[in-house]
Amino acid sequence: MATIGERLGGALEREAPTWGIRRVPDEHRRFSGLDLAILWGDLSVGLLVLVTGAFLVPALGFPRALFAILLGTGVGCVPLALVGLAGAREGVPTMVLFRAVLGLRGSYLASALNLMQLLGWTAVEFWAMGQVANVASRRMFGLDAYHLWLGIVAIVCTVLAVGGPILVVRRWLERFGIYVLIGTAAWITFRAVATADLGAIWGGPGEGGLPFWLAVDLVIVMPISWLPLAADYNRFARRDARAFAGTYWGYFVGNAWFYGLGALLVLGAGAAADVVGIGVAIVSVAGGSLLLAALLVGESDNAFADIYSSAVSVQNVAPEAPQRALIAVLGAVAFGLALFLSMDRYILFLSLIGSVFVPLFGVFAADYFVLRRGRYLEDELFARERAQIHWRGLVPWAAGILMYQWSVAPGGFPAWWTDAMGTFFHAWLHLPFPLFDGAWGASLPSVVVAFALGLLLPRSRTPLSAGERPPAG
Repeated sequence: MATIGERLGGALEREAPTWGIRRVPDEHRRFSGLDLAILWGDLSVGLLVLVTGAFLVPALGFPRALFAILLGTGVGCVPLALVGLAGAREGVPTMVLFRAVLGLRGSYLASALNLMQLLGWTAVEFWAMGQVANVASRRMFGLDAYHLWLGIVAIVCTVLAVGGPILVVRRWLERFGIYVLIGTAAWITFRAVATADLGAIWGGPGEGGLPFWLAVDLVIVMPISWLPLAADYNRFARRDARAFAGTYWGYFVGNAWFYGLGALLVLGAGAAADVVGIGVAIVSVAGGSLLLAALLVGESDNAFADIYSSAVSVQNVAPEAPQRALIAVLGAVAFGLALFLSMDRYILFLSLIGSVFVPLFGVFAADYFVLRRGRYLEDELFARERAQIHWRGLVPWAAGILMYQWSVAPGGFPAWWTDAMGTFFHAWLHLPFPLFDGAWGASLPSVVVAFALGLLLPRSRTPLSAGERPPAG
C-alpha cells in the first residue's frame, strides 16, 4: 500500500512534473501570453524593488528619478523578453541556451555565476521577508522573533519551488496571489500619493551625488538579474503564446510601479532606503501591519523563482541530479547565508550582477538572433561530445565585463572597488578612468562591445537547413 508521502509525491508529479533541463514537450507547455504577463509582473515587484527605487532619491529629485526609472525599465526589459522568447521557442532553460554560444563546458561558468547570484538573491529575499515579517509581528502581537520568521519564510518559499512554475502560476498566483499583491500595492500607492506634498516633491531639486546614467544602470540591473532565469519559465509557454509581449509588459508595469513607489515613499513619507525603513513607512502611510504581511506574498514568489532556477543551473552541469532534492538543499544553504546577511554590500551586489549578465546577453543576442537566425539545433544544446569551450563566445563576454567596469561612473561601486579598477585601467593600462567620465553609464557600452565582438568573431558551424529547423514558436 502506498504511503501518504508516496501518494502526495505522485499527485505533485502529475500536477507539476519536473523536466530538469530537457525540452518541455508540447503537452506540458501550458502558459499563454497572459500567464507570462502575470508571472513576470509578479516577479518584477517586491520589497527589494522598493528599496532600490529609494536609492535613486533624493540625489536625483523625483522628476529625474522617474525618468531614469522609465528609461531603465524600458531598456532592461528588452533583453529579458528576448531571452524569454528564445526559451519559448526552444523549450529549454537559459543555461542550456548558453551552451550553443559558450560551449558545454563554457556554459558551466555561466551556471556557476548564476548559482552564486541566485543564492545571494535568495538569501537577501529571505532576510528581507524575515525582517518585514518581524516588523509586522512586533506591531501586531508584540512578538520579536526574527529567526522564527526567517525559518518560516524559507520553508514556504522552498515548498513553492518544489511545486514548480506551472503549479505556482496556475494554482497560486492566478487564483489568489496576484490579486492580493495588486490590491495591497494599489492601496499603498493611493495612501502615499494622498499624504505626500506632491508640489514640493515634484518641484524639489535633487541633491546630487548620483549620476543620471548610473541611476539608469541601477534600474536596468533589476530585469537583467532575471535574464539568466527567463527561459527557465518561458519554456513552458505554448507555441502560440505571445511570449515576448507577455514578458516585456508584465515586467515593465510592475518594475516601473514599484521603483517609483519606493522613490515616493522616501520623499513623501521620509522612509529610510532600507528594508526596515520602507516597512515602517508603509505602516505609517497606509495604516496597517497586515499590509506588510500581504506584501510578503509577492516577495515569496521571487524567492521561489531564485531557488527553482538555482536547481536548474546545477542540473545544467549535473543533468541527472534530482531537481526537488536540489531545491531542498539550496533552500537550506540560502537560509544559512541569510543568518549572516547585512545590506552593506547590496549596491555592489547589484552592480556586479549587471557587469556579468549585461554583456552575456550581448554575446547571446549576436549568436542566436543574428548568426543563428533565431534557432538552435538539438545537438548544439544536448550533444555531450560537444564539450569544448567556445572561446569565441567567452572572449566577447570577458571584453564586455571589462567595458562595464571601465565605464562605471563614480559612486557605482564602493570606494575600494573603484580605486582598484582605477589602478588597473589608469595606472597599469594608462587609460582614462572612467570612460567618458561615466556619462554613458556602463550597461550600454558593455552590451555594444559584447554584441559587436560576438558578430566579428563568428563561430564556424554549419548553417541550419530548412528541414533541420524546429517549428516556430
